[in-house]
Amino acid sequence: MKVLGIESSCDETGVAVYDTALPGVAGLRAHAVYSQVALHAEYGGVVPELASRDHVRKLLPLVRQTLAEAGMGVGDLDGVAYTAGPGLVGALLVGAGVARSLAWALDLPAIGVHHMEGHLLAPLMEDPDPVHGTPEPPFVALLVSGGHTQLVAVDGIGRYRLLGETLDDAAGEAFDKTAKLMGLPYPGGPQLAALAEQGTPGAYRFSRPMTDRPGLDFSFSGLKTQVLLAWQQSDRSPQTKADIARGFEDAVVETLAIKCGRALDAAGCDVIVVSGGVGANRRLRARLQEMAAARGGRACFPRPSLCTDNGAMIAFAGALRLQAGQHDDAAVHVTPRWDMASLPPVAA
Repeated sequence: MKVLGIESSCDETGVAVYDTALPGVAGLRAHAVYSQVALHAEYGGVVPELASRDHVRKLLPLVRQTLAEAGMGVGDLDGVAYTAGPGLVGALLVGAGVARSLAWALDLPAIGVHHMEGHLLAPLMEDPDPVHGTPEPPFVALLVSGGHTQLVAVDGIGRYRLLGETLDDAAGEAFDKTAKLMGLPYPGGPQLAALAEQGTPGAYRFSRPMTDRPGLDFSFSGLKTQVLLAWQQSDRSPQTKADIARGFEDAVVETLAIKCGRALDAAGCDVIVVSGGVGANRRLRARLQEMAAARGGRACFPRPSLCTDNGAMIAFAGALRLQAGQHDDAAVHVTPRWDMASLPPVAA
């Protein structure tokens, strides 16, 4: 089954074609992402109206480009998948409108995909590990994408139990906001992570929020305040800036690792699947692999290019549901706030 996937939930326009007849990542026939970073940089964050308008300008050319790279025409498609939520309502409607129109014109089944389920399933798109194969439920997923930091017990595709989530700032938001208060350019998260590479480990040690009590929820707003105070009281030299960045990153990484270990205990499994933009962080990957290996388990990640928002994860997640016989009606509808636990299961 050849499925066109469209992602337009925020500030990336993503399009991909996934072919279920091919194994692993070979099934990803083509994918392309257009980022609006330059558009929003002068505002220091995403402007929803500008994001929607840019999706309108970029989406159809990107669909044509992706189909051409896949060596396909619209007549070769068997289904269409699109991000139906959560996200910015205007941006979501652009992708949903194009996807539903295309599906209607071609008389194809279409399905709206939950953005976070797309992230969650992205590691399953990779080629199987030579020893352990592709991770199969049950496992625990750490979703660290944009405004989300969640720990989810995955009992099956479409069978999700929320174990813990952020009570305020998500990890990605904390990275971006901390970078901004230190004067780093937008988008701040990757800039801060790069700066942390030059920092001295242990020069600044910040708290590991909510790890001194039971539970699997997160809170990063207090950590952000600690960094602000340290920055205001420092000499603000380049090395001090790097040291503070390293201290902040270490705190976030260690907090996530501690909570992931607890989540594995709670779920009674030994495989952690990590996805979302922060999942591309090099230090986080190394720490979670170390944590999982110490328990006799493993940590699984998508390649960094599939950690950020992209059409490939939507095409893949949509293909799994379309293959199971699920599809939506012809209405164009989106769900800006959407509980992933409400999704229907996909039969094994």
